[in-house]
Amino acid sequence: MAAPMSSLLLVGCGKMGGALLDRWKRSPGIPHFHVIDPHHASANESLVTWHRDLKSLPENYTPNVIVFAIKPQELESVLPQYRERFTNEKPIYISIAAGKTLAFYAHHLGEHAHVIRAMPNTPALAGHGMTVLCGSATLPASAQKIAMDLMNTTGKAEWLPDESLMDSITAISGCGPAYVFLFLDSLVKAGIAAGLPEAMSKTLAVQTVSGSLALCEHSGKSFEQLRIQVASPGGATEAALNVLMRDNALVKLMEEAVMAAKERSGDLK
Repeated sequence: MAAPMSSLLLVGCGKMGGALLDRWKRSPGIPHFHVIDPHHASANESLVTWHRDLKSLPENYTPNVIVFAIKPQELESVLPQYRERFTNEKPIYISIAAGKTLAFYAHHLGEHAHVIRAMPNTPALAGHGMTVLCGSATLPASAQKIAMDLMNTTGKAEWLPDESLMDSITAISGCGPAYVFLFLDSLVKAGIAAGLPEAMSKTLAVQTVSGSLALCEHSGKSFEQLRIQVASPGGATEAALNVLMRDNALVKLMEEAVMAAKERSGDLK
């Protein structure tokens, strides 16, 4: 990690918070972490000091970065405590909560607070995550770099200049892994219905999707070109695609699903 940092405070260590912490511990650049999570407060690690709540932090402790990985509905009651304690230190605040806007954080942390919204996804667990970030108007370039360096350790990161697109990004990459898992589950069940043993159907489905993604990344061809490359005229693939592409039904269904997720993300504000 290129940006120097003496300490990071992680608030909340559930599935996503834990995934981020696991990747950060594997990366050079941060000598020590403090984590607030009552469910892990008794844990003992060389790189991590665990705490039950904010009050249990050492009085002289000042983190460079504070990452909020708690539920969106908990933020309103939690943020004022951090504003009261760390206003003079001006840490970088990064939140992975869906829906909450930069204006929300400015209201609760102060209009001059250095705030970054981040939308990671669960493939971060495997180091193949996708995170999109955006920041407050007063955010210095050095803070943006620190946040980008942090999230790049979990996969890929992109900086978004327009916060209004965050709900759409949530609907695609934040929710997207669930769409992929649903597709895989459906493909496995279709294989079983076609007579394959469950274990074989799962292996075929997972490796086919994994291999297709690798081909997509390295070929330089469009999705349409790759699809046509597989589907010989009059062949088995074309017969299947005639079903999947009938009346543009799959595209319409995905658009409906993404719009539902986008609208729900907006409701969380």
